[in-house]
Amino acid sequence: MRKSNSLSARQIARLTERGRYPDGRVPGLYFQVSKSGGRSWVLRYCLNKRDRMLGLGRADLVSVDYARDRARAAWRQILDGVDPVAAKEERKRGAAPAAAPSITFKEASTRYIISHRAGWKNAKHADQWDATLATYAYPIIGALPVNQIGTAEVTDVLEQEHSGETLWVARTETASRVRQRIEVVLDWAKARGFRDGENPARWRGHLDKLLPAPTKVAQRLHHPALPYADMPAFMANLDQREGIAALALQFTILTAARTNETTKARRSEIDWRDKVWIVPAERMKAGREHRVPLTDRAIKVLESLPVEVDSDYLFIGAQVGKPISNAAMAELMKKMAPPSTTLGKIATVHGMRSCFRDWAAEMTNFPRELAEAALAHILDSKTERAYQRGDLLMRRRKLMEAWAAYCFSPVRTSEVVPMRKMAT
Repeated sequence: MRKSNSLSARQIARLTERGRYPDGRVPGLYFQVSKSGGRSWVLRYCLNKRDRMLGLGRADLVSVDYARDRARAAWRQILDGVDPVAAKEERKRGAAPAAAPSITFKEASTRYIISHRAGWKNAKHADQWDATLATYAYPIIGALPVNQIGTAEVTDVLEQEHSGETLWVARTETASRVRQRIEVVLDWAKARGFRDGENPARWRGHLDKLLPAPTKVAQRLHHPALPYADMPAFMANLDQREGIAALALQFTILTAARTNETTKARRSEIDWRDKVWIVPAERMKAGREHRVPLTDRAIKVLESLPVEVDSDYLFIGAQVGKPISNAAMAELMKKMAPPSTTLGKIATVHGMRSCFRDWAAEMTNFPRELAEAALAHILDSKTERAYQRGDLLMRRRKLMEAWAAYCFSPVRTSEVVPMRKMAT
């Protein structure tokens, strides 16, 4: 047997002695010279404890590069549990690959989550995917082969009973996420060769003919926001509280940041000289770096924070080397129980961004695009995005300074002044 790291076309042309010659670049790929002098490519592999040999074509028709491509494609089938030899025989008989029905929806979902976990910004995203499907989809279609899932099975999931209504009506937003995730998993399964045909979970041109639009079923609820008129009193209360969560919440309000942006903030992200917080793209919802101008009040919060040895986190948690949890500020908000613009609800941490936006619109003359940029929102208009390529940092600094001044402005009291009694 000839040993080689990588066969070349010139070497292959010189090989005439009977035998198999390993390519060296793709595992199991051999150039074969038969007893009769026939020259071809074969892939040797082991599946289910059986040695298998897959023919990849005659050498006069298949180049070394193409043989490698075909071998890699076969290995992808093997990794998916499909026997390339069996699949080839089934195709000759005009049938679907025998191994195609072997993967269930639950197996497909698990493999999709594992393969995409590294690309998701939020580590909890995979858990949310799995929890949603495990609660609503797996009990109905989890054990079904993906190539047996049709429109009826998808609608069974979306119209399952929930609180006396269908899931689509009782929990519209959750049901929409379930539908979207089923659609993605079935698309993945099709790309992997486990099913074919149209996706029965697609919305446009299919399920939109069978189910009412989500916007018609349930109104989208926004995060309860603190009325901006109550902000000075709220900040005065917050300023009297101790603890990392109170400082984190104050910093979050002053910077109009999201919870995850604050809790994972690091000292290395702070430009102390220019008073700028640079939030990396991987922690931003829009997936791009965001610069936040820091006011003197925000800097004061940062300077008052305790420092943990060998940790770069600004807002340190109870565990050594870990930041505070995403729930820390939410728990503090529950204790403070501030009112909100949503009837019967207390204000939330995320709702503070809406409070900032309402204040900017109602109480200032700053342009809309400044407030949107401060919230790291992407402009709706393509034309605006084309012409506005900067992040308006210097102008936003004035906006955030005005916001900080308002947050810590004197609290207005509604005292009743008695009128002097008139003589009769």
